[in-house]
Amino acid sequence: MKVIQPNYRVQFTAEDVDFVVSILVGKTGAAACVVSLLADAETRDFILDDEALHRALLEHQGCLRVSSHFYFYILVRQVLRRAGIEERVVAEMLTEFFRVENFECRVPGQAEPLNYFFEMLAALQMADEHTGFFIRAHIGNHSFFFTGLFPERIRARAKRRGFPDLSYFEELGRANFPVARDHRLADRYGLAPVFDTLAERFQTTRRAFNNLSERLFSWEEGGYALEILGANKLAD
Repeated sequence: MKVIQPNYRVQFTAEDVDFVVSILVGKTGAAACVVSLLADAETRDFILDDEALHRALLEHQGCLRVSSHFYFYILVRQVLRRAGIEERVVAEMLTEFFRVENFECRVPGQAEPLNYFFEMLAALQMADEHTGFFIRAHIGNHSFFFTGLFPERIRARAKRRGFPDLSYFEELGRANFPVARDHRLADRYGLAPVFDTLAERFQTTRRAFNNLSERLFSWEEGGYALEILGANKLAD
């Protein structure tokens, strides 16, 4: 059982650094200067916010030798900033959810992961304090992820098959993030301000991710084609 935490900006790979240097060296005049700026926590944030990095990731032709986490952080950070959400820790935590291992909700005593919201909600009824916090955080993250990246799929399923619509999943997120925020473990993991933002601005943040989904995925008749931009470009 794992709690997703914002910790991206200290996880550079050598390829990430090389990419940043190749794009921004013209602004500083020396590769060593860019590397020095990246080593400093404060200047690193400004480096990662440079629009030139965002454009380079989207417009690059051929193989992009950067980590998938770097790639998604830059994209997520930019769409959130355009929505008026400046907190970097929010971008960091949401980027963590792109990791495949974070999709699954695994809890003690369950051999298989909880794949459906009704399973997670049922598990809450018997969960201890720590497990309950984890499940509520996962429900919030999961509902945000699907309403943010797959809104058309949700609408189509609701229309064709009578499944819950967007408002249902939005309410799941808005209801569980505040409870997770008020838990003592939220402070321990440094997640209280992140949950605050996602609870209060769930729809705004979700719509920002809708813009991102237009770049990452394509909607086709008869199903959802997962065409992740850059998936065939990333080195890892």
